This record gives sequence, structure tokens and C-alpha cells, in this order.
Amino acid sequence: MDPILLRCHDYPFLMRRWRKVARAARLEMTAFAEADGFPVWRLASSGADEGGVYLSAGIHGDEPAATEGLIGWAEQNIPLLRRVPCLVFPCLNPWGLVHNTRTDAEGQDLNRTFQHDGVPHIGALKAYLQTRRFRLALTLHEDFDGRGLYLYELERRVPFWGEDLVEIARPLIPIEGRTLIDGRRATRAGLMRRKLTAAVLRRFPALPEAVYLHLHHTVRTFTFETPSEFALDQRVRVQVALIAECVRRMEREAEAAPKRG
Repeated sequence: MDPILLRCHDYPFLMRRWRKVARAARLEMTAFAEADGFPVWRLASSGADEGGVYLSAGIHGDEPAATEGLIGWAEQNIPLLRRVPCLVFPCLNPWGLVHNTRTDAEGQDLNRTFQHDGVPHIGALKAYLQTRRFRLALTLHEDFDGRGLYLYELERRVPFWGEDLVEIARPLIPIEGRTLIDGRRATRAGLMRRKLTAAVLRRFPALPEAVYLHLHHTVRTFTFETPSEFALDQRVRVQVALIAECVRRMEREAEAAPKRG
């Protein structure tokens, strides 16, 4: 295993890597809040609110392939980060990452708190986003019960990407074969596609980050779920590959979009 991955729960080390990326890619890096004694950081390009990509990891601290996949992708794509509008939240639960646990220090699942502003740094994140809109939002996760890779795609813009993304992951890791995941039926192997109807939203009294983003801030929303019992370096490679493909497709869509004026 890459020795760097042995430090996947070392939050100060992770942030040092992000500072190097920020300097090289000319991103603004800001500690926008504190949570459980740790600074919580965001990185933004100068055009981050002009229809770019929102990237988030580490809201569950026991899912290190998410935080490592995001920094790994960034370290490999400095020139791209200089040109693509982006807003990055490298780790939304630093206490959880350090302690290798899903929740924060108070036992809260932060990915079920976007319906209110009771968690100060989640409220600060939402306030910062208020008028911002993105072409794409990616929230990176892992699943302890996972038997392979799967992803969530929230419906709005067509053509859908989900099937193609599953095929990109297939050579790198097994694809989830369960037809029922967290009580919801899979669209196909490795893919959970949902349209946010009123009936669906009633199932989300505790609102996840991806659903909140899709309702208010983005036209394409994906959540990647790597199986956390597989090798860490394998899971990281999958996260990197999926981020890269989504950003590539976003750039292509942006280039093809009619110009204003």
C-alpha cells in the first residue's frame, strides 16, 4: 500500500496536502468554521459560483477512501483545477476522520442534518452556498455493508450518466449486486437513480447533503459508494476515476452549452 494511505485518518496531514494543492492550483483555502475543536476548510477557485463543480468528502469519518480519493484526484489534476470552476470541502467531519467513526463528537450523523442549521459548520456551509449554483455536485462516500461499488444519481438533466459511470468502475472493482440497498430498490446493478418527487422527499425527514444540493444548487448530483471492506488503495482508485470522468463530462457539457449574450 502507498505509505501515504497509512495516514488516511491524519487530518492535519490531509490539510497540509490540500494547502500544497491550493498553492499550485491558485485556489483560495479558507477555514470557514470550527467543529469539535478542528478547523473545517473549503477551497474555491475564482469562478466557483459560476456553474462549476461542488466536491465534498469526509462527512462520515470512517470512509477514508472518500477523503483520499478527493485529494488524490486533486493532486493529479493541478492544471485542470486552474481552469475548472470548483468549490471543494475536503473533510466535513474532521473529528470523525481522526477517530475513524461515522458521527461527530456528539454522535450526530452530519449527513442527516441539512434540513436545519443546528450544526454550526453545516449551517455556515449552507449560508455560503445561498446564491451559488453548480453544473455538478459530487458527494463521496463508502458503505460498510457494500459488496461492490454503487452510486446514486438524482434525476434532472439528461442524458443520464449513471450506467456509463458504473462501466468505468467495473474494471477497477466489483460492482454491487444487491437489488435492495438501505430499503430501496436498485435501478440496475451498481446504480440507484431517483427522482425527487414529493413522495420521495417524505422519506427524507433528515436531509442528506446530496439531496439538499440537488434541491437548491445543482443540476447533476452523484454520490459514490465504495465498499469499505475492500483494499483502501483499490477504493481510492475508483473514487479518483469517477471524479475524473464526471468533471470531464461536465466540461464537455459546458463547452456545448449555448453562450449567453
